[in-house]
Amino acid sequence: MTFIPSRRELLIALNAAPSLSRPAAYRLAQELDRWADSSDPPERLAAEAGVPRAQMERALAAVKDAGALARRELAQAERLGARVVTLDDPAYPPLLHQLTLPPPVLYLRGELPLSLVSPAVAIVGSRRADTYGHEAAELFARTLAAAGVTVISGFARGVDASAHRAALAAEGGRTVAVLGCGLGVDYPRGHERLGDEIAARGALVAELPCGTPPRSWHFPVRNRVIAALASGTLVVQASPRSGSLITARHALDLGREVWAVPGRIFDERSLGPHGLIRDGALLVQHPRDILEVLRPDAHAPQLPLFDPSAGPAAPEPDPPPGLAGEVLGALPPGAVRLPEEIAAGLEAPVDQVLGALLDLELEGWVKRHPGSAYGRALTP
Repeated sequence: MTFIPSRRELLIALNAAPSLSRPAAYRLAQELDRWADSSDPPERLAAEAGVPRAQMERALAAVKDAGALARRELAQAERLGARVVTLDDPAYPPLLHQLTLPPPVLYLRGELPLSLVSPAVAIVGSRRADTYGHEAAELFARTLAAAGVTVISGFARGVDASAHRAALAAEGGRTVAVLGCGLGVDYPRGHERLGDEIAARGALVAELPCGTPPRSWHFPVRNRVIAALASGTLVVQASPRSGSLITARHALDLGREVWAVPGRIFDERSLGPHGLIRDGALLVQHPRDILEVLRPDAHAPQLPLFDPSAGPAAPEPDPPPGLAGEVLGALPPGAVRLPEEIAAGLEAPVDQVLGALLDLELEGWVKRHPGSAYGRALTP
């Protein structure tokens, strides 16, 4: 008896077919009913579908082994606590159908908290973000998440990771990470715990088969999914060749909003956002600028950020007494200092300064940055 694979199995097998390019997989998934069970020669099917003959032959080979390929993919996803959603399934995100060639399959770990009544914003930027970039990403992500907006990003180091973590820090905050590799890959290395936290409060999303390692060309593909899932894209810091600008371009192509945070004119990472602003993106200085567009009924928490339209700021809490207060005073807003630098300036023992920094960190006055440096937190 000949086994006839279901359309779902065909889509999963096509997505997982070895050596089949992503563009060919997208195109052939859209034309599946025209070629999958046809007896026409490969060259004719390829010409009708608009793909190279070699790609069509690989797709036809996947069709012959569709049942086995689909069962393998489903088993791998289940082992990772994920599920497989095809573009025919009700759980497939409706916004992705707005792409000209949507991914045929998504691997989801967690739940996509996306709906027409719960908007989402993509926050993207440089992997080499500085203190300003991290603080800006955290401010926008935390405030938007607290207002019920889902934060989407690409799970990379830098701005992406800061946005995910800040969204999770907000009460009830939700975030979605779109991966440039398959589920089950430790990339970026050391982000496994962050991935677990995201899956518990949102979702990890991959269109590549489980276990697929990251490749440079995966990330532009991932960026279009980030843009499509969001109501708009916010770019924090980005060099002129940053993948974040690809995300912004996809957002524009889809008719979505694009926002940009201005930066220092001497910083290369400001060139991307400034170029977007020059070309018509909205300059934003506070999360309320975005909430006024997406959630006009939402009230952004008042945060210590300069806003020329705001009235007098509320007085800051009194600094802690003793050495902790002196250490805090040695950390002006926006500056980052090593404990040794602070100790030398205060002429105090380093171990006492470290103890004071730990107390300040636990109380929310300061935060620790990469390289064991410290800076002021956004809110005490």
